[in-house]
Amino acid sequence: MKATEASSTLAARLAKNVAGDVMFDSFNRGRYATDASFYQVMPFGVVAPRTVDDALRTLAIARDDGRIVTPRGGGTSQCGQTVNSGIVVDVSKYLNKIISLDVESRTCTVEPGIVLDDLNRQLKRHGLWFPVDVSTASRATIGGMAGNNSCGGRSLRYGTMRDNTISMDAALADGTMLHFGALRRDRAWLNADEPGRDLFRDLLALGEREAAEVAERFPKVQRRVGGYNLDALVPGHGANNMAHILVGSEGTLAFTTKVELKLWPLIRNKVFGVCHFGSFYEAMDAAQHLVTLKPIAVELVDSTMIALGRDIAMFRPTIEAVVRGEPEALLVVEFAEEDQADNLRKLKELGALMGDLGFGWDRDKRKWGGVVDVVEPAMQAAISDFRTSGLNIMMSMKQEGKPVSFVEDCAVPLKHLAEYTDRLNRIFEKHGTRPTMYAHASEGCLHVRPVLNLRLEKDVNAMRAIAEEAFAMVREFKGSHSGEHGDGLVRSEFHEQMFGARIVRDFEEIKHRFDPDNTLNPGKIVHPPKMDDRSLFRYPPGYAVRDCKTALDWSSYPGAGGGFQGAIEMCNNNGACRKLEGGVMCPSYRATRNEKDVTRGRANTLRLAISGQLGPDALSSDEMMDTLKLCVSCKACRRECPTGVDMAKMKIEVLAARAAKHGLSLRDRLVGYLPHYAGMASKFAPLMNLRNKSKLLRWALEKAAGISAKRDLPAWRSDTFAPGGTVFGPETGPEVVLFADTFNGTYERENLDAALRVLVAGGYRVHLPKPVEGHRPLCCGRTFLSAGLVDHARAELDRLVAAMTPFVERGVPIVGLEPSCLLTLRDELLSLRSDDAAKAVSAHALLFEEFLVREASNGRLKLPLGPIGPKAMVHGHCHQKSFGAFQPVEKILRLIPGLEVQTIETSCCGMAGAFGYGADTYDASIAMAEASLLPAVRSAPADALIVADGTSCRHQIKDGTGRGALHVAQILALSLDRGHRPLIDANAHAETA
Repeated sequence: MKATEASSTLAARLAKNVAGDVMFDSFNRGRYATDASFYQVMPFGVVAPRTVDDALRTLAIARDDGRIVTPRGGGTSQCGQTVNSGIVVDVSKYLNKIISLDVESRTCTVEPGIVLDDLNRQLKRHGLWFPVDVSTASRATIGGMAGNNSCGGRSLRYGTMRDNTISMDAALADGTMLHFGALRRDRAWLNADEPGRDLFRDLLALGEREAAEVAERFPKVQRRVGGYNLDALVPGHGANNMAHILVGSEGTLAFTTKVELKLWPLIRNKVFGVCHFGSFYEAMDAAQHLVTLKPIAVELVDSTMIALGRDIAMFRPTIEAVVRGEPEALLVVEFAEEDQADNLRKLKELGALMGDLGFGWDRDKRKWGGVVDVVEPAMQAAISDFRTSGLNIMMSMKQEGKPVSFVEDCAVPLKHLAEYTDRLNRIFEKHGTRPTMYAHASEGCLHVRPVLNLRLEKDVNAMRAIAEEAFAMVREFKGSHSGEHGDGLVRSEFHEQMFGARIVRDFEEIKHRFDPDNTLNPGKIVHPPKMDDRSLFRYPPGYAVRDCKTALDWSSYPGAGGGFQGAIEMCNNNGACRKLEGGVMCPSYRATRNEKDVTRGRANTLRLAISGQLGPDALSSDEMMDTLKLCVSCKACRRECPTGVDMAKMKIEVLAARAAKHGLSLRDRLVGYLPHYAGMASKFAPLMNLRNKSKLLRWALEKAAGISAKRDLPAWRSDTFAPGGTVFGPETGPEVVLFADTFNGTYERENLDAALRVLVAGGYRVHLPKPVEGHRPLCCGRTFLSAGLVDHARAELDRLVAAMTPFVERGVPIVGLEPSCLLTLRDELLSLRSDDAAKAVSAHALLFEEFLVREASNGRLKLPLGPIGPKAMVHGHCHQKSFGAFQPVEKILRLIPGLEVQTIETSCCGMAGAFGYGADTYDASIAMAEASLLPAVRSAPADALIVADGTSCRHQIKDGTGRGALHVAQILALSLDRGHRPLIDANAHAETA
């Protein structure tokens, strides 16, 4: 039977017998071919089972068909644990529930696909948490953490995953269901007829037989997660926990169906001491002394991570607030005693200890340093976010060489840490590379990654040589070559070098006893391939991207397509986009939980497409459009992805390729060309609005153009924004340009009227520029970009730049109301034009609130504001958040007397321009809105003002709740009406240029 026939047959059988998602097409398989390692293996198929029974049926069908099975959680493995050529079973989408919780005994039982942060959110209300706090907590699943024996930053106090796993239920390769838990050795030899008794006897017998060898060969460090946990089987005091042989087994022994966990009380109080060091060596040597103060963590941040973090908008304020001078290393020391007074006392002891060790702010470089105390919870959270984003920050280098994971988890006794890192640096230097280093100094386990380009044979050879030399040194120090992230395809081949031949034969015996046919995730821990087998790499020999002409400027990245390749390949698959709460990214994934609909999945698909791995013309294919269909271009990934994967910009590139090859749909034309026909449509507003009043016309437009009949379209109006002049306000006032965008100018002129009134009331000389040629209002080209009509967008921006240039040449700011329009001038304009005029316009573009806050901070804002109500609930536009421009909204509203300002914690509203109007995207749009925005508005007090700057956001709120939302400009105008001075009539100061 041919491969395609076999695939179709198996897919049909699974689809018939398994509830859930069965995915055997090349696009979906490609999205599961990688994890956060440098490997890529195309699976035969992917199944996301809806229930545990569905998962077990999947295993049975795969077994019957002779297919191997690889379980997968968040797909964040660093070592290639979750890639294989058989059936990948994704437990993260559906198998993600708490099965039971016992608050009194501090235990819970969960399904394997529950995400750590999601679990802890549910535990928090009970005053509990699961403390194996891995840096990928926003997407790492408990099943995956058990498979890797994860550790987290606070293992110094709480231990590893193994230490906090009470029991596990799992299916063996033959389908036998077993409970793995504590078992007394004397009970194991009873003749009770219980499932698994023979297996458990054999395991315990092996442990007894190999006890001496285990004692001799297993490293005496906490951070040892390599191989199978034979030490869990040796005779000791009390019971042996059979679950601990599954912990760290990477899905090679059994398929986990539930995990029982030990829980801990929440940390109530904590403080950070950020220790600065002018010498990296001295920082590493100091770690052994700092842990004597019994902190719960000591985390390293090196100078490379600091430098890269300064270039990332979301981390820059944290670094500026905490880092003094130019340290070679920081050690973030965390204390978390129950009594805050004890924590503050320990901070003083930390400062004294640093002094006793010879460090001071006035010393020379080797002993330069000191402690910055961080007591404020908000800053502690910011530091934690920065620290746990270490991998992604390191991967943000815009070059073909990237920090590569293969020796990153070696752990050595703390007394050897300084010598180990010093010698390791010399190894890297010898092989022509440099490292990045960060993470768990308290455990002697640093994430050490040399910068290599694994497309080059010489760098692959360097990786092999570095691995062999580094592991030999680790063995010399009696450390562990696998200290947190597991073995996978990277480290498994080195087990014999580290543990010896006899222990490796024991590993093989255990694997065969559990899985004699080698069907569960083969190639990991035992019988592995070579770690540098390039046929398994994400960039294998022959990998190439054909050069192509792109519509946008990608020149800050390397590779084909003027850098388009390099921009796509910035995605390292670590999966920060899979977070379910906090920030905005990625709203479509939050609605669907599909790998297809997350930034990582889209980036992988684009990479496979441009490199020819998905067939010819994949970039403009229907499958690619389906991949990007639910991308709302929120731009959250632009800011929240630490490697800066800008999927909104990439989508424009794909839409342009699609439009060039296939032309435009009617909906694309209606949306894209809106600025061209808006003026004419407004003249026939009553006629144009008939669609909203007629079920027949709604139905017809849905059939013809795919615009949902369930939505009212924005109402056309004949009284568009036309204030009767081009200059307003006092002649001597500071100048400002008000950019009247298409949406507010056409549909909601009251926002522009209000903004004009506020600016004039503040004493500003307000300009409303006209185009240099023609009479059609100025436009940013946003709608054309959303349809892939990049040349049309460029033409619109050319008109705008020409009109704005005379103002920006004399330093006049450009102020806009609609975030998606105004911020186009700060973003896409510079991807379409790189001349000085475009750069000047971009540099002068400010949102209305940004301008007012800037003026207020400089003491120039004079607005007689009066009270308007008790409370304002504010929803931020995605683009505001992406550009760090949302806080000015909160700040300007707080100038209104007596107004309580509450931010609604939301992701995207789900309307996203034309997205929410699509018949095929309506349901996803509503799902995004219902995640937090609409429930918050519905529960808002009746007298609360709802504030939203985005046109789309206001429409979504109105459609979903019946409540109207106001732009900040209208809120300020209302406040002016309640002020103590007469409001200045803007039109009384109008002039015509």
